[in-house]
Amino acid sequence: MMYDLILVRYAELSVKGKNRKKFERQLEMNIRRSLKSYPRAKTFRTFGRMYVELNGEPFKDVSEVLKDTFGISSFSPVVRTELQEQKIFEAAYRVTADSLKGRGGSFKVSVRRINKSFPTGSQEMNQQTGSYVLQRIENLSVNVRRPDVEVHVEIRDDAAYISGEIIRGAGGFPVGTSGRALLLLSGGIDSPVAGFLAMKRGVTLEAIHFHSPPYTNEQARRKVEDLGNILAKFGGRVRLHIVPFTKTQLAIHKQIPDNCEITVMRRFMLRIAEETARRSSIKALINGESLGQVASQTLESMYAINEVTSMPLLRPLITMDKLEVVDLAKKICTYETSILPYEDCCTIFLPPDAKTRPKLEKIQFYESFLEIDEYVNEAVSGIETIELTGKSGEREKFEELL
Repeated sequence: MMYDLILVRYAELSVKGKNRKKFERQLEMNIRRSLKSYPRAKTFRTFGRMYVELNGEPFKDVSEVLKDTFGISSFSPVVRTELQEQKIFEAAYRVTADSLKGRGGSFKVSVRRINKSFPTGSQEMNQQTGSYVLQRIENLSVNVRRPDVEVHVEIRDDAAYISGEIIRGAGGFPVGTSGRALLLLSGGIDSPVAGFLAMKRGVTLEAIHFHSPPYTNEQARRKVEDLGNILAKFGGRVRLHIVPFTKTQLAIHKQIPDNCEITVMRRFMLRIAEETARRSSIKALINGESLGQVASQTLESMYAINEVTSMPLLRPLITMDKLEVVDLAKKICTYETSILPYEDCCTIFLPPDAKTRPKLEKIQFYESFLEIDEYVNEAVSGIETIELTGKSGEREKFEELL
């Protein structure tokens, strides 16, 4: 069936009061950007509603894009027809049949007559439309409390709009409405999921990755770029900062006792990430930590690691178990990339007996033998920044060095 429009329903925007228009504008901009591959599709807002006008673009393909757009709670395909009773009845019949997909079931008609000059009242149109549909579809019954399909008919000044099927959206806030944050992206399963959840709350995402060649190879780096490209599909472009981490990591490996090495390495990562964020006016960091999952994610370890930063550190996965994270990683299509067997800097020099309850005072004492500021500044100065567009293999390199 050919549809003319898609009616977009907002997620949590209804609670935004005076800021609602700002959120609506951002959502419309995000939808337009996501639909660039469908140039005939146009968006417009009217009477507190948002529509996508298909103009011949395939509904199925456009709906797949809308399903992954944060800020949309649900959407429905819409038929637009002339303000004539017979045409409205026929459109309601076609929408009901298409929504039931030949299965039969129950339905209900809800008419809103916004155009008061339309000669037939809402209640009468309800009855006439329902009767027309009921006579033409086999195995169909009326259920006004819990119908399988509720057919909405809106009679406006310019036309009548008829919709039935409701398709669930991604929910959350439009990306770009909650500020910018920097994700520590390792290449494992957890951090991409953390980035996805942050974007769902409206965050514009940038990512930072620590690269330690020759101990980590180009395939490991490419894997992280691929993960960033997958995330970019949910929220537009993602800027990825690649940190040269070999010198710092070797110094830590040489100076720090093996069982405290992970704690100190993560403290350096946070210092470098915070400085990178500060130089880009980013207000928060994000990581993929889940409480108790590994040695560096006990409360004692988090306390010792977190001590080096005053910037908000968001942990979207903190209460999730591994199976929940894996399920979500599969759903957003990062899992298969994350499990590719290329080592990142977190898995090299991994001691067999990492401290699960490190003492902050001892960590600070061990670090006192390292030139902390020198290592941090050198790492930040050597950052390479690329912009990921959501298409694997395509990237734009920034010449600027932070």
